[in-house]
Amino acid sequence: MADFDDSHIVRPDLSVQDDKESSLRPKFLTEFQGQSHIKDNLSVFIEAARERGEAMDHLFLIGPPGLGKTTLAQITAHELGVDFKVTSAPALDKPKDLAGILSTITERSVFFIDEIHRLKPAIEEMLYIAMEDYELDWIIGQGPTARTVRVPIPKFTLVGATTKAGAVSSPLISRFGIVQRFEFYNINELSDIVCRSASILAVDIDKDAAELIASCSRGTPRVANRVLRRMRDFAQFYKKESDAVPHITIGIVKSGLNKLQIDSLGLERYDREILRSIIENFGGGPVGAETLAISIGESIDTLEDYYEPYLIQCGLLQRTPRGRVVTPKAYKHLGLEGKMKHEDEGLLF
Repeated sequence: MADFDDSHIVRPDLSVQDDKESSLRPKFLTEFQGQSHIKDNLSVFIEAARERGEAMDHLFLIGPPGLGKTTLAQITAHELGVDFKVTSAPALDKPKDLAGILSTITERSVFFIDEIHRLKPAIEEMLYIAMEDYELDWIIGQGPTARTVRVPIPKFTLVGATTKAGAVSSPLISRFGIVQRFEFYNINELSDIVCRSASILAVDIDKDAAELIASCSRGTPRVANRVLRRMRDFAQFYKKESDAVPHITIGIVKSGLNKLQIDSLGLERYDREILRSIIENFGGGPVGAETLAISIGESIDTLEDYYEPYLIQCGLLQRTPRGRVVTPKAYKHLGLEGKMKHEDEGLLF
């Protein structure tokens, strides 16, 4: 067998590529695409806090994964010119874990807690006092001799992020002075993000190619950048000798999306499996979330947080009091109109 000729493949400097990957996150509000209603308000709050030399009020960010909550928290710290500390609620196992972080933060720091809806009750109660009084309740001693001591900490800004606002307790939400909800991005916003990221990754991309990537990105910048990186791989592999850098064309994107099994609506294989499972195994629905999750081999959290929001946004899935139901649009998209039930057969549409 002849040896594989890989002389046409250009191998980039991996250290340079890593730096480029990490720089995809914008560092300033002016670089952050979309979510204009959040940016406009946040720019006012940041500027006012900076002029007063005070910690900005606590900020609560709500929205599906991948819309930029972590990035916006980093931008807030950068714009305020303060330190940024980050953790996630599952990493805070005991109150001493939270105390260890809060006792080492500096004045006006931004402290970001992701998945804040997963905080344990004991840690949440400690956080209440820290957010309101900038003090920590600490128990000294054991048994009858135990006593509580309040330890002062620097004034800081807590940024909490969640994909499940309904799972966050009312007492915790009430302690946030600023509450902002993220929305899915439109194609124009995502196209701008794709073009900006392509420039950072040193890749040429045609406008129509960027728009196609945007239209298949589930309204989510994280997905757009992920698809862009895969299209860069295809463009790198098929790079012409005359091209100075990889060039992503509409043809490369169409071919790449087909190989990645991403369809015209941006649905991936698992999205289609969810819809097919409801249609073929449960007669189009209704079916409960737990049963559906088991049938496709995914966790309920993944089903509800990642897959369902986009399927609902596309009008392919409905949540009803009795469970999940696919819509006529889903049947048509999958080419399964012949399996659609009529109203007199009991379907909910």
